[in-house]
Amino acid sequence: MVDHTGACQCGAVKFTAHGEPKFISNCHCAACRKATGAAFSTWVGFEKDNIRWLKEPPSFYQSSPGVKRGFCPACGTPLTYAGKKWPGETHIMIGAFDDPSVFVPRIEVFTDEALDWALPKKDHE
Repeated sequence: MVDHTGACQCGAVKFTAHGEPKFISNCHCAACRKATGAAFSTWVGFEKDNIRWLKEPPSFYQSSPGVKRGFCPACGTPLTYAGKKWPGETHIMIGAFDDPSVFVPRIEVFTDEALDWALPKKDHE
């Protein structure tokens, strides 16, 4: 199995995610927009036990009931999502990986909250 490495922008928080991800998705929810400052977030989901923090672990805050988001306490880079809806999983922002090109999003989630221009156009449009 493959190990995927990554870090925050300053390198204070480094990780290894072992194996294949459970999913790769673009999330269009308003909470992700607020947490990242982006139009949507691309998440790579792994079993929590397949992630190892190599230096300092991220700091966490509760962004909504049952949801905690991880970030670097030094540079503020948003890194992770974990919530009651997906127990035992940790979702990592694609941009935190050393080689994000190996991950291709396969699904769009919370599209009812998406900015109109941020959704992929259908073939007939």
